[in-house]
Amino acid sequence: MENLLSDAEMEAVIDGDHGNVFAVLGIHRDKGSKNVFIRAFQPHAKSIEVIGRDGVSRGMMNRLDERGFFQINLGAGDNFSYWFKIENDRGEFYEAEDTYRFRPTLGDIDVYLLGEGSHLEMYRKLGAHVCEQDGVKGVSFAVWAPNAKRVSVVGNFNNWDGRTCVMRKYPTCGVWDIFVPGLGEGEVYKYEIKTQQDYILTKSDPVGFYAEKRPHNASIVYDLNHYRWNDEEWMSHPDRHNRLTGPMSIYEVHAGSWRRKGENGGEYLTYREMADTLVPYVTNMGFTHVEFLPLAEHPLDASWGYQVVGMFAPTSRFGTPDDLRYLIDKFHQSGIAVIMDWVPAHFPKDGHGLCEFDGTHLYEHADPRKGEHKDWGTKIYNYGRTEVFNYLCTNALYWLKEYHIDGLRVDAVASMLYLDYSRNPGEWIPNIYGGNENLEAIAFLRRMNELVYGLNQGACTCAEESTAWPMVSRPTSMGGLGFGYKWNMGWMNDTLKYISKDPIYRQYHHGMLTFGLLYAFNENFILPISHDEVVHGKGSMLCKMPGDEWQKFANLRAYYGFMYTHPGKKLLFMGCDFGQDWEWNYDESLRWHLLDYPMYKGMQNCVRDLNLMYKGNPPLYEIDFDYRGFEWLDHANAADSVISYIRKGETPGDYLIVVCNFTPVVREDYRVGVPENCGYQEIFNSDDKNYWGSGVKNDGVRYAERQEWNGKPYSIKLTLPALSTVVIKPVR
Repeated sequence: MENLLSDAEMEAVIDGDHGNVFAVLGIHRDKGSKNVFIRAFQPHAKSIEVIGRDGVSRGMMNRLDERGFFQINLGAGDNFSYWFKIENDRGEFYEAEDTYRFRPTLGDIDVYLLGEGSHLEMYRKLGAHVCEQDGVKGVSFAVWAPNAKRVSVVGNFNNWDGRTCVMRKYPTCGVWDIFVPGLGEGEVYKYEIKTQQDYILTKSDPVGFYAEKRPHNASIVYDLNHYRWNDEEWMSHPDRHNRLTGPMSIYEVHAGSWRRKGENGGEYLTYREMADTLVPYVTNMGFTHVEFLPLAEHPLDASWGYQVVGMFAPTSRFGTPDDLRYLIDKFHQSGIAVIMDWVPAHFPKDGHGLCEFDGTHLYEHADPRKGEHKDWGTKIYNYGRTEVFNYLCTNALYWLKEYHIDGLRVDAVASMLYLDYSRNPGEWIPNIYGGNENLEAIAFLRRMNELVYGLNQGACTCAEESTAWPMVSRPTSMGGLGFGYKWNMGWMNDTLKYISKDPIYRQYHHGMLTFGLLYAFNENFILPISHDEVVHGKGSMLCKMPGDEWQKFANLRAYYGFMYTHPGKKLLFMGCDFGQDWEWNYDESLRWHLLDYPMYKGMQNCVRDLNLMYKGNPPLYEIDFDYRGFEWLDHANAADSVISYIRKGETPGDYLIVVCNFTPVVREDYRVGVPENCGYQEIFNSDDKNYWGSGVKNDGVRYAERQEWNGKPYSIKLTLPALSTVVIKPVR
């Protein structure tokens, strides 16, 4: 029987070294003789019969090599559809489609956009997708590995043998693809990559939608087209929940430790169980947003999710991708926006991940002076490579579109912006202008923000940026980075240092309390009391407070009152809402039993009422980012450690007056200037008995006196409880 295949080519296929196996296997028509050949490599086959779609046998294939290489010459004719009847080496018969007879899964436009690095729906083409070709159901796989010698998809379906299911390469874009018939949702798989140095790497799918639960790390075929959303009303008004002029009170959550179940609290809640517990809790507490620490797949629990391997896969610790969608759906139905921490700054070195993906520094810089985080032992993305740039931008859009995420909080932005971040002289490479700015990362962040705000009405981005980099939350058209918000790390650090001091010394550090107003309107700030402040020996928020037990709680309530009335959106980490006594431990549940004690229940009541007051009074949120929304009454009373100020809304005459007393001394008949001659009523007092306070309050309506004070024509007298924040409102 004629064989147009050289021994060298056949040997390359058998050894898994052939760079273009689709040119050899499958059905081919010889241009000269017009003969039709079918070739197959089936290592465990004893015989193969070719069956046409009409059910008629077209003949037995010849076994050209004992290792499983088969061929049949069908004579002159045209290509046709067929399947195999295979006898394996155990004498068992089964039917199978020929993987190599199916057409490519990528179109010309996809190939062009992927090569250019501008395919904003890349995830619809790369990864694993349940689909159908020629009436045959299966899964299409595609992966970017331009420098690989050979790429195969492996799993139980081919006994993890990388010599079979060898993929087709598109040289112009570096993507490999294959359609594997007969596979479906739930199939476990990886990519086996043979490098140019003939090393074999086994990698998870960089665009996989689902993965095995650690310690296993294979990808799982998952169809994202099944879930039916029920948040149409929420999504039809997407601009209402992230407006700069709207309330934003964020409850930050680590999904693995908010609450646990099982014996000794050793089991995680599932996404669906969180929908039944976390959603009503956040709603009842009055928060407007929930922010999850990273939910993308990560191998190490202790990383809290910040060392991501599966950028497109929700972690399987808590359930399936559709289970996460169900949780987000329930939040939206309850009127709660969902923000997710997103980590484009770095990735871990785990062997199954992105590190040296195809045997080269594909996603990361080759030079460790640009490509490695010494502090974290992780790799840094090569933002200057268009394919990596596109991978990350597409990933941001993916979470917003496919999971209805309302916002992304971008982690470790400072480490992205500076080439010398946490590096000594000689350990970093200047940019083309000789500076320390990472121009490629800056371009990426700007483009990412432009895409998020341009394509997803109502979505927001928040930057965790701890330096004085200017215009982080200003539009790119103005030269900014384009974020919607920036965490105010300076305010947080200064005020926590202040509140942790014994009240007797606070008068000497009064500036820590007031300094933040000098730059409060330079950015769109979020005031963050985050997970980073209650871990690594820093103690819980309650532990930071000085004094005896009563004073600790009073200090914390007063601080929260100050925070909620200060310009800027609010963020509070879980456990801080009820004053947990121990610092956060990612490996155990919050100490919910503390709510059986009145002081912790009182703290929870206080935070709930702060949220309700905050949402119910526009002066506290309408003009957060402009000096028009804030006016000092008295910022200079350091001797008494008292500050007072006005928060203003857009409507003329709509304002609140806030007075904070950070000493354990009750101050009676404390005069405060007011802007008009009317009555004033207390609407919040952190010393309320319902909060485990002493109950010192200002009953009824206090009427203004025509006595100038604090630069105002009128004034009133108030009683300031010890260690308290008091909020009053005009009554006309």
